[in-house]
Amino acid sequence: MNVGVTGATGRMGRTVLDVLDDRNVAVAFAVSRSGPANGPADQSIESADGFGDLLAAHDVDVVVDFSAPAASVGYAEAAADAGVPIVVGTTGFADEEIQALESAGERTPVLVGANFARGVQALISAVETAVASLPKYDVELTETHHNGKRDAPSGTANVILDRIDAARGTEATRVHGREGEAPRSDDEIGVHARRAGDVTGEHEVLLAGNRETVSLSHRAGSRAVFAAGAVDAAAWLTEQEPNYYRFSDIADELT
Repeated sequence: MNVGVTGATGRMGRTVLDVLDDRNVAVAFAVSRSGPANGPADQSIESADGFGDLLAAHDVDVVVDFSAPAASVGYAEAAADAGVPIVVGTTGFADEEIQALESAGERTPVLVGANFARGVQALISAVETAVASLPKYDVELTETHHNGKRDAPSGTANVILDRIDAARGTEATRVHGREGEAPRSDDEIGVHARRAGDVTGEHEVLLAGNRETVSLSHRAGSRAVFAAGAVDAAAWLTEQEPNYYRFSDIADELT
């Protein structure tokens, strides 16, 4: 498998390069909007301006992208033009950007994941079961990430919130933090985003009612967890037909 890596100077991009090196997987090229630079294992990182040319010049089986929403859409469209599958781990997309990724999926396999940790998929399943079993309990979600994360709440938090709504069959009001006089309503979910230090990623869902609490949480000890899942997804994607895939839908196939 020959892999193209975008966002290669970022936290996740560098970790993807580390995982590929550990697994002896070939890196066809690596690009960054802030390139050129040197990456892990003496990997040369080139300017993202030449992404399309690099796709044409190299035998690329799949691209792994952790960058920024607008950049990811551009990479996906270029990958679709070249017929190259792409795994997208970027979060914070607007609706029209998701639509653009779905359109790219009509021409090449596109897989999007807010979180590539298998433990997070298990957390989501547990949360769905809990909220369905405890429909009258209050729900609060707290997520913590490093101080450089751009989007809030995290993409994972938004996925969890969507799955809670689906499990309960209703769309809850999402209250982001509280200030002043703010009594809790029955149809709300409190959402709290914390940004501090170099925290890799933590998500906790708290259910409370009937004089008891249930707490479900996931903590990632290293970005390598996410990078490894993305590389596994990339290997899976190389054997698929053009379509728009979500990691949450195929994670069980990778275990």
